[in-house]
Order: sequence, then C-alpha cells, then structure tokens
Amino acid sequence: SEEDAQKGYEDFVKETNASIEAKSKDIVEKSEQKAKAEVELVETKESKEAVMLELEQLSNYNAELHQSCDFVVKNFDLRQTARDEEVEALRQAKAILSGAKFEEFLQN
Repeated sequence: SEEDAQKGYEDFVKETNASIEAKSKDIVEKSEQKAKAEVELVETKESKEAVMLELEQLSNYNAELHQSCDFVVKNFDLRQTARDEEVEALRQAKAILSGAKFEEFLQN
C-alpha cells in the first residue's frame, strides 16, 4: 500500500510535469503567435496610414483639377468671344494690308 501510494505519487508527478511542459510549450507558441500578430498589426496600420495619405493627396489633386476645369468652363465663352474678335481684327488688318479701304469696315 505504501508502494501503491508511492507509485500513485510518482504517476501524479509525471502527469503534472508533462502537463506543465505541454502548457509551457503552448505558452511559447501562443507568445510567438501574438508577437507575429502584433508585427502584422503594426505593418497593417502603417500600410493604412500610407493609403490614407495617398487618398488625401489624390483628393487634393482632384480638387485642384476640378477648380482648374471649372475656371476653363466658366471662362470658355469669354475666351471664345475674345478669340473671335482677335480673328476678326486679323481679317481686317489683312484686308487693309491687301488694299481694301478702312471705311468699309467701320460701316459693319
């Protein structure tokens, strides 16, 4: 019976040691997994910040383009009228240089 108790104690110690060893390995594995996950989290956050910065830059560029296009569209008629007047002035100058009388253009 003392031998049975001794054997029971030894079996208990072996099982306990095996359990402690298994749990220690589990702790090491989970610690490694946690460390990898933390590295991935940092990399993902950095990637997100870079993407957000790029989006902000693209948004600013879009606003600049929009402003530029709005200016061109807004002033298109004014610029077209100015070009038409310029073309007409060149026609008149060409006609005058070709010998036409200036008074004819004043009547139009």
